[in-house]
Amino acid sequence: MFNSNRPMIMGILNITPDSFSDGGQYTNIATAIRQAETMLAEGADIIDVGGESTRPGAASIPAEEQIHRVVPVISALHHSHPQLPISIDTTLSSVAAAALQAGAGIINDISAGQHDSDMLALAATSAVPLILMHMQGTPQNMQDNPYYTDVVTEVIVALQQRIAAALAAGIQPSNIIIDPGIGFGKRKQDNLALLAELKQFVALGFPVLLGTSRKRFMGSICNVSEPSELVTATAVTTALGVMAGVGLFRVHDVQANRQAADVAWAIKHAR
Repeated sequence: MFNSNRPMIMGILNITPDSFSDGGQYTNIATAIRQAETMLAEGADIIDVGGESTRPGAASIPAEEQIHRVVPVISALHHSHPQLPISIDTTLSSVAAAALQAGAGIINDISAGQHDSDMLALAATSAVPLILMHMQGTPQNMQDNPYYTDVVTEVIVALQQRIAAALAAGIQPSNIIIDPGIGFGKRKQDNLALLAELKQFVALGFPVLLGTSRKRFMGSICNVSEPSELVTATAVTTALGVMAGVGLFRVHDVQANRQAADVAWAIKHAR
């Protein structure tokens, strides 16, 4: 699924009323599918569908409601694009199972299988790629007082532990993707340190996903308050990620990041 010939863009499709950047925009099937079609036309390789906001302080959404939100969209998208890789953004195995049955083929779990003890077993038995992300705390409390002595080392160690747990559960190494979790229980300086050392995550030997899209720490650098004003800033991190060896980028703004990734890739391989 993951193409080493060029970076892959994962378009974000939030079926939520309260996501930090696009909450409430795609809460019915028609608008959601239209947005997915737009992202595909702009160069998305994967569509990531989520039914629960993971912004700081967001409330947990019961499995039944998540399923109600995402399954009709995934089913319709899979029907119209049967070859399209669709990922389900959830920490609950029951939501992931319903999404896989509807046509999803990737699980994106921000808790790295720690929130629901059945998630690793589901990924193993389903033989689908699983994205293991690092997060300090939960969305409800992750930005209260995050603290690290050495953020790069601590995040790497935590991801190595989750990789070991995934392997022990029977997940094939080729189905493991890692994500340093930019903005999830991180301070501004932590996010910058992780971005400066992306090569260390690539060196772990698994595909790396980078998710910086419209994140607040960039707004403090650029002196802007609206997430929608951070398209260019996000594209800069995408270009830097490509140069570091990152292969997958989760973004809201596909066209700008597709261009950034492709130009950076061309430069990287011009030598």
